[in-house]
Amino acid sequence: MKRNIKVKGALKAYLRWPIMLSILLAGMNLSIYLIDEKAGLVMFGFLIVYIVVAMLLYFFKRPVIIGDLIRYAADYGQVQKQLLKEMALPYAILDYEGRLLWGNNEFLDIIENEKTARKSITNIFPEITAAVLPKDMQDKTVRSARNNSYYKIILRKIIAVDFSDSAPFEYQEDEMGLNDCNTLIAMYLYDETENKTLIRENYEQKMITGLLYIDNYEEALESIDEVRRSLLIALVDRKINKYMQSIDAIVKKLEKDKYIFMFKQKYLQQLQISKFSLLEEVRAVNIGNEMSVTISIGLGVNTDSYLLSYEYARAAIDLALGRGGDQAVVKEGDKLLYYGGKSIQLEKSTRVKARVKAHALKEFVEAKDKVVIMGHAIGDVDSFGAGIGIYRIAKTLNKKAHIVINEVTTSVRPLMTRFINNPDYEEDMFLKSDQAMGVVDNNTLLVIVDVNRPNYTECKELLSLTKTIVILDHHRQTGEAIENAVLSYIEPYASSSCEMVAEILQYIGDGLRLKQVEADAMYAGVMIDTNNFLTKTGVRTFEAAAFLRRNGADVTRIRKAFRSDMDEYKTKAEAVSATEVYLDHFAITVCSSDGINSPTVLGAQVANELLNITNIRATFVFTEFNDKIYLSARSIDEVNVQLIMERLGGGGHMSVAGAQFTNSTLAEAIQYLKETLSAMKQEGEL
Repeated sequence: MKRNIKVKGALKAYLRWPIMLSILLAGMNLSIYLIDEKAGLVMFGFLIVYIVVAMLLYFFKRPVIIGDLIRYAADYGQVQKQLLKEMALPYAILDYEGRLLWGNNEFLDIIENEKTARKSITNIFPEITAAVLPKDMQDKTVRSARNNSYYKIILRKIIAVDFSDSAPFEYQEDEMGLNDCNTLIAMYLYDETENKTLIRENYEQKMITGLLYIDNYEEALESIDEVRRSLLIALVDRKINKYMQSIDAIVKKLEKDKYIFMFKQKYLQQLQISKFSLLEEVRAVNIGNEMSVTISIGLGVNTDSYLLSYEYARAAIDLALGRGGDQAVVKEGDKLLYYGGKSIQLEKSTRVKARVKAHALKEFVEAKDKVVIMGHAIGDVDSFGAGIGIYRIAKTLNKKAHIVINEVTTSVRPLMTRFINNPDYEEDMFLKSDQAMGVVDNNTLLVIVDVNRPNYTECKELLSLTKTIVILDHHRQTGEAIENAVLSYIEPYASSSCEMVAEILQYIGDGLRLKQVEADAMYAGVMIDTNNFLTKTGVRTFEAAAFLRRNGADVTRIRKAFRSDMDEYKTKAEAVSATEVYLDHFAITVCSSDGINSPTVLGAQVANELLNITNIRATFVFTEFNDKIYLSARSIDEVNVQLIMERLGGGGHMSVAGAQFTNSTLAEAIQYLKETLSAMKQEGEL
């Protein structure tokens, strides 16, 4: 194939300079001729000689000059090639399909297997797929690890031409008349191993602040004779200190039952993998004590300052205690992780806390003009009964009071009808959400009962309409909390909110006495939440029930109010008969909502019924209602259903919990539950 070499650009102009200077000399010759004819003629002779020599040099020496330039360019290209080949930066050329065409020495040393790379670079770096290869002139960045090294890979699309426009000469195809262009991909490797190592070391050297509280210090000591109390304390101290030594932590005892400790971030994963085994180790300490010692741990992780880490740890330990103790909570920004929490929280024998909270509540009620009481959405008997108890406190202190109820369930209706059109109660005793929003202002006390999550309340908008909020609840706390509450009384060991309110009522004073209908409502709340005093029932539960009985609660009247009609009973029977036993110990069924006024309440009743079956550790009942799927979960003592429900986005108690599903079918929700149960069993959580 014949090729003609053409000179262009600056080189072409440089070679033509002698000829172009002839024009200047001709002008000079003319000027001299006008001044002196003889001198002009002499000058003209020299001009002719100059032009002849310039033409001879241009036409006869040009091939020699170009040859020398080509030899120089070839030598220069060899130097360039050698430099590129030996360049310290790993560099390669790929074709448009990702096959290796060429790589310098550093690149070939890294990939080791050039033959495999020529088939596809994906065989060496799996992250470089066909989708990652650049389709336009925009660079693509990929990160990959190989042989314990970490690389940032930049892929750049290039258009390869035989010689660019800036080259001193060009080749032209006589036959084709076109330049031969190819699309290639330049690949650059930047070793980030050292940077990543330093970043990881810096991350691992961060200090984590932790708080450790003994949940039941006084109660555990009281369960053992005085001679061995010091030994029990010493054994618990030894367990804690030995555990802290294993993670190179500094630990300091703040009080008899409170510790603060600090350790490096690199040990956090070790604690998480072991699921904070210190919880189990301390619980296993037994020298004759009837009550096991339990601890709670709160950690503040990945913060910019020690002060913020401590604040996170404080929030985490408060959450751990609010969830019942015997667990560890790790707080990283808004992210919360829970570990433990499998043991049943025992009730406190002292009622000092209830007395203190009662006096504080009384002061808040007296300081405001009116009181608005709100429970959770689709209220049950417990939230209704607790609301009635707070209503009685407000009326005793001569304050206007309202209870917010939007949807009246079948379980609440028999109790609520006794208040409606009753001359002892105002017509506006019960309000709907839109009415309540017109009542609440900055001079209103908002009391929230039987719920501590803002999204689950009857009317979330009320939370922003007043600054004085009181929370009374017996559910374990989650990361979603009602902010800026002036008084928060959350006791997970309590059987029900009605039990907590019954205790508070006894410390209000001012001659407070419940009416019979009010005592019935509160007694019903305790009875329903304890499944007729079978679940989470303690000494204080019976004391609260006794107080309500003394105020006129009638068990027979309450039992009649909660009898089911025939349709509901048949629906329950169908749900029980359709029950599937999953993983040998978990009962799963669906409760129909057809023709049922309050299917969620019925679903909870079915869940309680299924617990009476031998070898069933937990029950799960799904109910479709109002474009949502409600899940009721129940257990006795072997399984913490709260942990299961939290994975599904819900919450509750260890033995009573629930969750809601939106934008999901019933089959998908059931499958999600099964996958969660299987995963938790594999992880050892069940």
